[in-house]
Amino acid sequence: MTFWRKLETSVRKRDTLLCVGLDPRPNRIPARYATVTDFNRAIIDATADLACIYKPNIAFYEALGEEGLRALRDTLDYIPDDIPVLLDAKRNDIATTASAYARGAFEHWGVDAITVNPYLGADGVAPFLAHEDKGVFVLCKTSNPSAGEVQDWSQDGEPLYRHVAQLAKGWAGSLELGLVMGATYPEAIADVRAQWANAWFLVPGVGAQGGELEAVLWAGLRPDGMGVIVNSSRGILYAQDPRLAAMALRDRIRLTRDQVRERVRERPARELPRKLRALACALFEAGCIRFGDFVLKSGAHSPVYLDLRLLVTYPRLLAQVARSYARLLRPLHYDRIAAIPYAGLPIGTAVALETGDPLIYPRQAKAHGTRRSIEGDYRPGERVVLLDDVITSGGSKLEAAEALLAAGLVIEDVVVLIDREQGGAEELAGRGYRLHAALTLSQIVDSLSEDGLLAPADAQRVHDYLAGGG
Repeated sequence: MTFWRKLETSVRKRDTLLCVGLDPRPNRIPARYATVTDFNRAIIDATADLACIYKPNIAFYEALGEEGLRALRDTLDYIPDDIPVLLDAKRNDIATTASAYARGAFEHWGVDAITVNPYLGADGVAPFLAHEDKGVFVLCKTSNPSAGEVQDWSQDGEPLYRHVAQLAKGWAGSLELGLVMGATYPEAIADVRAQWANAWFLVPGVGAQGGELEAVLWAGLRPDGMGVIVNSSRGILYAQDPRLAAMALRDRIRLTRDQVRERVRERPARELPRKLRALACALFEAGCIRFGDFVLKSGAHSPVYLDLRLLVTYPRLLAQVARSYARLLRPLHYDRIAAIPYAGLPIGTAVALETGDPLIYPRQAKAHGTRRSIEGDYRPGERVVLLDDVITSGGSKLEAAEALLAAGLVIEDVVVLIDREQGGAEELAGRGYRLHAALTLSQIVDSLSEDGLLAPADAQRVHDYLAGGG
């Protein structure tokens, strides 16, 4: 049985996602226990039906010298055979040393899984993955306060922790691999879950380090109610009654897990992920999205008005918008982005600063100066992505594309923040262009309505407007 199957079997048998960390601190162990081994055995006796996995951190045992290592051996031997053991060792080094670390953990100590530091890259992780029946959890976004000093460093708009998650997915190949995701950063958990739907997350930091359990589970649980192991060490080991503390946490996990699964079953297909939901709210609060009765340029009336030109007044919101575009651009193949003036131009500039992509933009040629119809450097034959703020019918995008195509540039993709769902995507598709939108108008309306920011009657008015073709 592989570690991953053993873990899922334990989760289902005990109906729990609780991981108990066995991190003994002699100065906190009650006097009634003569040794670390006695203390650990008491904790295991109290929690064996409540924990799906145990996680001893090897540092606490090494710190006690030979006596501590004997206590680790005795503890490992005492854990029931059907409960997997994850050795929290955060090992890594060059390949030959990593191989020795892996043998030490899996062959000498006989544990089922280990935590691994990814800093040395693929050849430092491969020796652990070579033990295919064992489990590996790669450090991705840790729970300590200064984690962001390294893990939030970004290149081309992508933070390092997300890059690590993508690398780990590639390292795993057809194998399974877990990630360590700190409970103090639920946004990062949601971010990585969005790109890796099936991975298991080991989540330390609930309780003593300030992580909020419910936020973690809402961000990280898979639709099947699995995928997250919630670790607790101090909160259980040194509680007045460790069993009651473990049971209380186990029950909180169960309750939230059931609420998440119920919400997933009821969730409309167009519901937004957490990050985009927050963006919709921020756009509404900034006045970029307004509801009422508005007369459009065509003379028609609309119950909603989008004005993303206001973004220039809100730099932080503009940066948030730029990150949404960056996520749309990441899987595309292109040489430059081309922003459509006027609303699309400041957004395009922010996106270029976020991603590092070179920016050009079409404009009406004038009889003086350079008389250029495209500003910025480019070469014929290059592939560009057309960028704008919103799309309605698609006509303005096709018009802007003409100057770029006439200059020998290639366009296959168009990115916008909001699709008004009024035929633009279909019109572009008819001309061979793919539309990528961060948000649709229906998603925004539903999200604002569910958050109590938009009256149900106003939400229905917009849906009726869209259903009627505008």
